Amino acid sequence: MKTLLLTSAGMQVKDEILKILPKPTSQIKLAHIITASKVQKDTSYVDKDVESMRGLGLSVANVDLEGKKEKDLRDILQPFDVIYVQGGNTFYLLKWVKESGFDAVLEELIGRGKIYIGVSAGSIIAGPDIEIAGWKGLDPDPNEVGLEDFSGLSCVPFCIFPHYKPEHASFLKEEIAKYSYPVRILNDKQAFLVRDSEVALVGGGEEIRF
Repeated sequence: MKTLLLTSAGMQVKDEILKILPKPTSQIKLAHIITASKVQKDTSYVDKDVESMRGLGLSVANVDLEGKKEKDLRDILQPFDVIYVQGGNTFYLLKWVKESGFDAVLEELIGRGKIYIGVSAGSIIAGPDIEIAGWKGLDPDPNEVGLEDFSGLSCVPFCIFPHYKPEHASFLKEEIAKYSYPVRILNDKQAFLVRDSEVALVGGGEEIRF
């Protein structure tokens, strides 16, 4: 079974993460893909996530996609139960997802039952398109790598807007109305749980819809 948990804020929904683990946390090996965070000025959120993971008893190893080849990643990631793709700059992340061959490796791993957990940018890339990450007026990710192909991994048939706050509502309504893809919204206490083709909102509150 294909299992993905697409979150806005990672370990802030740790109860939902615990529910999908196939064995006790002490037996879980988690590959923490840190690439998106490398270009962020403040990476304290990364340290907090790792602290929370280890506090649950998970075995955590940081993995950077930059400079890796598909064969390298296939060998590196094979032993892990969970692939946790950390947030940060979505454009930088997608650049290395594609250049490293991580996209192909990930498809194989998910197909073999490995669990994918996305955080913010890591959730956005799971959709069909990442242009949403650069929407002006909503603290956009800068596309400093000059990425031109915004096509995502299409693990789900919709794009994700994370970190929703009520003040985003009017701007989002306008952008969603003219966007080429369906958009689903998450606040930091929510996530989308994907089991094969079924998608369910988990965490706190009702789904935000316009």
